[in-house]
Formats: sequence, C-alpha cells, structure tokens
Amino acid sequence: MTTMTAQPRLAALIGELPAWMSYGACRDEDPDLFFGTDPGFGCYGERKAARVAREKAAKAVCAACPVRESCLEFAMATPEHDGVWGGLTDKERRRMRRATLRKPTPST
Repeated sequence: MTTMTAQPRLAALIGELPAWMSYGACRDEDPDLFFGTDPGFGCYGERKAARVAREKAAKAVCAACPVRESCLEFAMATPEHDGVWGGLTDKERRRMRRATLRKPTPST
C-alpha cells in the first residue's frame, strides 16, 4: 500500500522498497484513504462513521489489488500498526496476530 507521496517516507523508514509495492492498486490513491486522520476526539479526529466509510473504501481498492497477499504479509511481518494493508485494518491485523500467538504448537 504505497502512493507516490507515501513512497519516499516509507523508503526512509525501511530502506529499499519491496518490488511488489510498485504494482499495488493503491499506488495512485491518496494515503489518507488508507490511514485517515490523526487520532483524537470530535473535531480533532476521525469520527467512527467516517472511519468505517473510509476503511470500506480502502478495502475496496485492496480487493482488486494484484499484490494484496504480499502487502498483508509485509504488514504482518513488519509489523505495521496503522492503516489498511492487504485489505485488513490495524485492528483486524492485531486480532490476527493474537490468534496466531494463541494457537498451540503441535508436540513432536
């Protein structure tokens, strides 16, 4: 999930960008669609209805993305704590991480 404006910031954080990022359906989208506004209350942050609508629109972009799986794998491995990556919100990815940690490992 990168755009022309988000790519330089992301590259500064992680170094060289993975090749799959240039094929993301989000590459020409506004990063605010995937990340929203700063957290807060009332006029200082995004209201729940606005967040739900924005996340639904972001997920629609992800649904048609040819690199959705790579994006989600990246967000889970990094771990990316904010925004919609690979069609999942930060809360959905957090739940997925917790579920993975809770799974019992088979005894050998």
